[in-house]
Amino acid sequence: MKVKKLMVVGAGQMGSGIAQVCAQAGYEVLLNDIRKEAVQRGLGGIEKNLERQVKKDRLTSREKEEIIARISQSADLQDAKDVDLVIEAAVENMTVKCKIFSQLDEITPAHAILASNTSSLPITEIAAATKRPEKVIGMHFMNPVPVMKLVEIIRGLATADEVYQTIEEMTHTLSKMPVEVNDFPGFVSNRVLMPMINEAIYTLYEGVATKEAIDEVMKLGMNHPMGPLTLADFIGLDTCLYIMETLHDGFGDDKYRPCPLLRKYVKAGWLGRKAGRGFYTYE
Repeated sequence: MKVKKLMVVGAGQMGSGIAQVCAQAGYEVLLNDIRKEAVQRGLGGIEKNLERQVKKDRLTSREKEEIIARISQSADLQDAKDVDLVIEAAVENMTVKCKIFSQLDEITPAHAILASNTSSLPITEIAAATKRPEKVIGMHFMNPVPVMKLVEIIRGLATADEVYQTIEEMTHTLSKMPVEVNDFPGFVSNRVLMPMINEAIYTLYEGVATKEAIDEVMKLGMNHPMGPLTLADFIGLDTCLYIMETLHDGFGDDKYRPCPLLRKYVKAGWLGRKAGRGFYTYE
C-alpha cells in the first residue's frame, strides 16, 4: 500500500514536527488537534522552522510555500475519513490514546494504518482498542523531529508484515532511518536513556555533585552533546517521570524506580524548559 494522505493527531512540538517532515516529503497532511488554536500555533511553528531553512539557503521561498500548502488544519477527527495513515502524537497517556484509536478505527477507511508516536506505551494494548490490530504500529520519532534521523518502528503482537514494510518504506521517504523494535516498555531508546537520566537525578539528589558538574562529566567525559539534566529539562520532567513509571510498572523492577527529586519537581510544576524552570531556570 502506498501512503498519499495522512493525518497527524496532536499539534504540539512532536506532532507539528512530524507534519512538517511529511509535508516536506510530498505527502498531503492534515494537522489535527482538539483545539483550533493549538493547530494554528503548530502551523506557525512549522512556518518559522521553514523560514529559517530559507534564510540558510536550504529551501527556496517557493518550496517553503509549497510545503505549507500541503498541510491542512483540522479540529475534527472525522476529517480522517479518507486518509491512508494516521500518526497519533497526543499526550503520553494510555487512556487518551486508546480513546483516539477507538474513534479512528470507526472513522478511517478499512485500509488505513494507525500509528502511534508513543515513546514508551505498549503498542499491543493500544491496538486492542481497535478492530484492526494488524494495522496498528508504533512510529516513535525523536525530538526535534526535523533534525533527528531515527524512527523506532514498533511491532505490536498482531502487526502485519505488510504494514511494517509500508511504514519502513515511508520512513525512508522522510529521509529518516527506521529501526525495527519489538513491543517492550520504553522500546530501546527510552529503556536505555531514561534510567541514565534518572540515575543522574539520583546523583544530584544524593549530593554527589552539582547539576553543572554532572552535566559536564557526561558531556566532556562521555562525549554526550547535552548533559542528562539539561536533556531532562528539554524533554520535560513530567514526561521523564511518566516514562520511568511506565518502565517500573511494566518490568516490576526497582532499578526503574523514579527518583524522589524528580517527583518533587513535577509536583512543584518545575517541568523543565517548557515551564521556565526545571533543574535549570529559563527566561
